[in-house]
Amino acid sequence: MADPAKVLGFLDLAGHWNPSLLFVMGGAVATGYVGFRLARKRECSLLGDPMRLPTASRIDRRLILGAAVFGAGWGLAGFCPGPALASLLFAGIKPAIFVAAMLGGMAVFLLFNRPRKD
Repeated sequence: MADPAKVLGFLDLAGHWNPSLLFVMGGAVATGYVGFRLARKRECSLLGDPMRLPTASRIDRRLILGAAVFGAGWGLAGFCPGPALASLLFAGIKPAIFVAAMLGGMAVFLLFNRPRKD
């Protein structure tokens, strides 16, 4: 996932589609599914903190917009956040530009959407 050419090949459904990232995504979904199922059965984390799992289940405008912006960035740059950070070590200026833009987007989000205090 740190190779933008592989990511863009996966997103190129009408051209030379490279389905290899399906295995990565499938593994991530399966691991997440098992992890969340196990976490639901616990009252506290392994460190003793109360278990706080997501409760939102509604698809709203913010979710759609966020997914669209994430997808557009992924498709344009060929990076998603984790692999972009890993790519900073070996892939030159492109992941650095992506990470800078990602951090800028996070800062803009925080300016307009102050986090709620529980």
